[in-house]
Amino acid sequence: MEDGNVIKLPVSEKREAATKRPRPPKLNPEKEAAKRQRNVKRLSVLGDTDGSVKLLEQLVFGAEEQLLDSLLQEDEQQTGLLAEDEESGESEDEAGLQLQPSRKAAWVDEDDELEEEVDMKHRYRRDLIKGEAESILNKQKLQQRMREQFQKSMGGTPSWAESDAEKKKKKKTADDEEEEEEEEDDLMRRTGNFVASSDRLPSGVLRMKKCLSANSARPSEDRLTTVQFHPSAQVVMTAGLDQSISLFQVDGKTNPKIQSIHLERFPVHRAQFSLDGETVIATSLKNKMFYLYDMMEGRVTPVHTVRGLNEARVKEFSVCPDGGALLLTGTNGYLHLLTLKTKEVVRSMKINGNVSSVAFSHDGSKVFANSEEGEVYVWDMRSSRCVNRFTDDGCVKGTSIAASRNGQYLACGSQSGVVNVYSQEACLNSANPKPLKAVMNLLTPVTSLTFNPASEILAIASRAEDEAVRLLHLPSLSVFSNFPVSKKKIIYRTSCLDFSPHSGFFALANNKGHAPLFRLLHYKNF
Repeated sequence: MEDGNVIKLPVSEKREAATKRPRPPKLNPEKEAAKRQRNVKRLSVLGDTDGSVKLLEQLVFGAEEQLLDSLLQEDEQQTGLLAEDEESGESEDEAGLQLQPSRKAAWVDEDDELEEEVDMKHRYRRDLIKGEAESILNKQKLQQRMREQFQKSMGGTPSWAESDAEKKKKKKTADDEEEEEEEEDDLMRRTGNFVASSDRLPSGVLRMKKCLSANSARPSEDRLTTVQFHPSAQVVMTAGLDQSISLFQVDGKTNPKIQSIHLERFPVHRAQFSLDGETVIATSLKNKMFYLYDMMEGRVTPVHTVRGLNEARVKEFSVCPDGGALLLTGTNGYLHLLTLKTKEVVRSMKINGNVSSVAFSHDGSKVFANSEEGEVYVWDMRSSRCVNRFTDDGCVKGTSIAASRNGQYLACGSQSGVVNVYSQEACLNSANPKPLKAVMNLLTPVTSLTFNPASEILAIASRAEDEAVRLLHLPSLSVFSNFPVSKKKIIYRTSCLDFSPHSGFFALANNKGHAPLFRLLHYKNF
């Protein structure tokens, strides 16, 4: 019996007996020489065979250099064919786009093809007439005219009205412009003034928002005659025939009332802030007396008599730009310079005929006086001399005048509703200046003219007709098409209009006792 504790070792295989390497045979010189000669003969036969093969390859394919040249030519020909195929494919695609058949109408009315004439004198189509000869238009021209008016009011063709071809063309143009911009100089791309949006007011459509009336907290019971913004504070003043002057804070939402004063038996014809904004000067219709309202102290001071003034009444006046005097409009062509400190007339000037309106130059050195005879007089305030005189082009009776703050424009309104816009430089130096633009949008006498502080807008109004207000874009000398809003009365008869100090707001005074207020969105500040 075998013992289980015994470990068996693996049995080793039997190794084969090692054999010795055989020794190499001895070399026989004669046999080696014979073998070498036989190998030389075989190599010569093989060389002849290789030469015949090379000759055959040259005959079929040509020499090695010729073979490489032919292969390169084949590659170039294939590349050219591929490029031609791509160009032909693109041209076929473009031709396919151009020759795409337009979709046929689902239904055609035979009456549409008839040449039907439309009466343009109808009240709904009067605004589309461009001349007296266009009293009758056919349907096609009327549709084109309405399309042009719509695009003008919208500032161009809206995206939803563009066809697919126009959109693709517009997109391609935009892509080309982007590529051109990328090719520009790196410095030009980084300069902010070149890529920023322009601060100039665009023409065509004026971006604006209707706000709550400026005097909504206290509407006037009678016709408003004055609306004016404070020169430095966010305040607006209204005055009217209800014998009151009111001040309101302007926020565009609630416009709360600040203060209101009542002047006994004194219907206010005109009220205006002093240059520093601390005093309000108010005149009436048939009184020689006028009032001074000190807003800082809350004191109302009546001025009953003015030394050196021989007038039956004080009605029209203007505050001089130097702030210390008033220019009173008298009768028989007289203009009186009144100092506020001593309440006396220091000198007077006279024109031929009656004075209808006056306007100061931006620096106060000159005053423009418009006469009822259609002539404009230019006076030097320092010497009290008339330095120029000219006839308003085409004017029979002058009604209003205004000068821009930048010293560039002078506007003259007439009884016929025409407003001539001149260059101030030409009015100072020429005896027969020609207007830059004759605005003929009103048909009744122009009673109010006001430039905005930026000298980019001229507001024109007539109190003889409802909604007779227009805003002129001065850089292009074109009227904004979206003001006033058509088919909706919100302005009525305007007796006065004004812009805020930075043109952010525009206000009017109407015959309903309200002061409509508008926010001009282009201007960021009040």
